[in-house]
Amino acid sequence: MAEPAASKQEMNDVAAVAEINKARQQILAEIGKVFIGQGKVVEEVLYALFARGHVLLIGVPGLGKTLLVNSLAQLLDLKFRRIQFTPDLMPTDIIGTEILEEDPATKERRFKFVQGPLFTQMLLADEINRTPPKTQAALLQAMQERSVTSSGTTYPLAEPFFVLATQNPIEQEGTYPLPEAQLDRFMFNIRMEYPPTEEEVTMVKATTTGTEPKLAATLTQQRILQLQDIVRRVPVSDRVVRYAVAVAEATRPGRDKSLPFVNDFITWGAGPRASQFLILGGKARAVLQGRFYVACEDIKALAYAVLRHRILLNFNAEAEGITPDVLIDRVLKSVPEPQA
Repeated sequence: MAEPAASKQEMNDVAAVAEINKARQQILAEIGKVFIGQGKVVEEVLYALFARGHVLLIGVPGLGKTLLVNSLAQLLDLKFRRIQFTPDLMPTDIIGTEILEEDPATKERRFKFVQGPLFTQMLLADEINRTPPKTQAALLQAMQERSVTSSGTTYPLAEPFFVLATQNPIEQEGTYPLPEAQLDRFMFNIRMEYPPTEEEVTMVKATTTGTEPKLAATLTQQRILQLQDIVRRVPVSDRVVRYAVAVAEATRPGRDKSLPFVNDFITWGAGPRASQFLILGGKARAVLQGRFYVACEDIKALAYAVLRHRILLNFNAEAEGITPDVLIDRVLKSVPEPQA
């Protein structure tokens, strides 16, 4: 008797998990040649990529944000474009514009759409908060629907499509805070900190010589799309789903079961998209670590990256110097894992 198709599919997926884990190790080894340290940052960016999410990366200048994205594009054999966001940047500078051209043979004039830098696979939106909201909003449709509409015509973007936007946390003069709707489109908000002393010593030694390491492509575009599909198929128990929803719900004030410190310090909490991203991120984390199941530990590990930009603090929190990460830590300690 032939084996059920579903069982074959699951067996193939489980076998592919080992391949993904091997690819992850290769990527980390290759990127370590040019991007020293920041292992957790690299891992979380990979989780978002394989879960079809986007990343908002917060860090001071000089930590290698551009180098990270450029290196990943080489390793994953993807088209890479960088947009430097400035106050005078217009939506058409990102999306593209219609130009009037004349056919040399017929002399007929017609409009032709010239694609902007948004038409790529890996996009670095550098210092996204330095451009006005109208231009920031040009990314919304692309990030959500992976397509762009201009003059009534919709143009699909090449897959995989991955946006990594950066912000400088120390210079706020002349910046435009991202609207909540745009922030919610980012799967992760990743904070890039200063490297430890020994890592910085290694980095300085490696980057002040005359040799430039060559990065070998690890995965093809087609294989990345296949692995993204595998991540989506990872099974999740009802217990883990309920835990993810409970963590997201615990950040919402003004409810019957709201935690006292949540009512005291939070104006708005995370919405249902946070619960979705906790599960999707958990699937990607599990697969990249060689597992074909999601555990509550995956939800805990990704809670900070998923929730920190979805929590709006009130004046009390700001006056007391309380950060979203402090509150997320307290939420994780307050929300018990559901019983099996």
